[in-house]
Order: sequence, then C-alpha cells, then structure tokens
Amino acid sequence: MNIFDQKSEKQKAEPTIALINIVFLMLIFFLVSAQITAPLDNKLELVTTEELAQTPPPNHLVISADGSTKFKGLEVLLSDYVTGLTDDEMQRLRIIPDRNTSAVKLIEISNTIRQLGVKEIFLVTERSIGNEN
Repeated sequence: MNIFDQKSEKQKAEPTIALINIVFLMLIFFLVSAQITAPLDNKLELVTTEELAQTPPPNHLVISADGSTKFKGLEVLLSDYVTGLTDDEMQRLRIIPDRNTSAVKLIEISNTIRQLGVKEIFLVTERSIGNEN
C-alpha cells in the first residue's frame, strides 16, 4: 500500500481566522470610539478654583476627617439632622465627606442615616480634569 493511495482524513480547520477577524473588529471599534470626543485644545487654560471660598451647598451634612458630623458649620447629631429634613431630602440626601474620613466611619454614618429613614445617599466629591500637555 502506498501512502498516497490512502484517503487522508479531512483535517479540521482551526478557528484562528475567525479569532483574528473578531480581534480586528474590536480594534477598529475601540479606535473609532476613542475619537468620538474631541481632545481639549492644548492652548486652553482651565479655570482654577484654589482661591475660592469652600462653602458646602445648603442643607448638606458634612463629615469631618475625625468622623464628626456638621450642619452649617455646627456639630450635630445624626438623629437631630435627619429630623429636620424635608420629604425630598429624605428621598435623596447628599453628604460631603472629608477626603481623609475613614471608609469604615463613612459606612457607619451612612447606615445610621438609612436606619433613620433616608432612602438614597449621595456623596459629594471633587471632580477634576487632568491637564495633559
């Protein structure tokens, strides 16, 4: 018997072509989606707010780094603070934690506020845009 006389088994095609197509399509997608937002102009100088007075928005609870809670600059108990909230504020309350407040303390305060009847709690944070040159 000759090796050429035998019928060779049909070799199965590997799915590498399909994989390459998928990766290529993903590459195209990410390249296109990255260009949707136009980059900031290099000559643009963003406004800085370093010299502005840092006053919290009205009716927001401020949590200091040590975990104390303040309302309008005065220390307040959570139960007293929640008692004075309107119905809208009981649905969605915004609190302003200090950057150095421990996560454990922040969760404790949030849980206490929820137990007092507040439905949703939002943290007010600083937002910044990186200026890349």
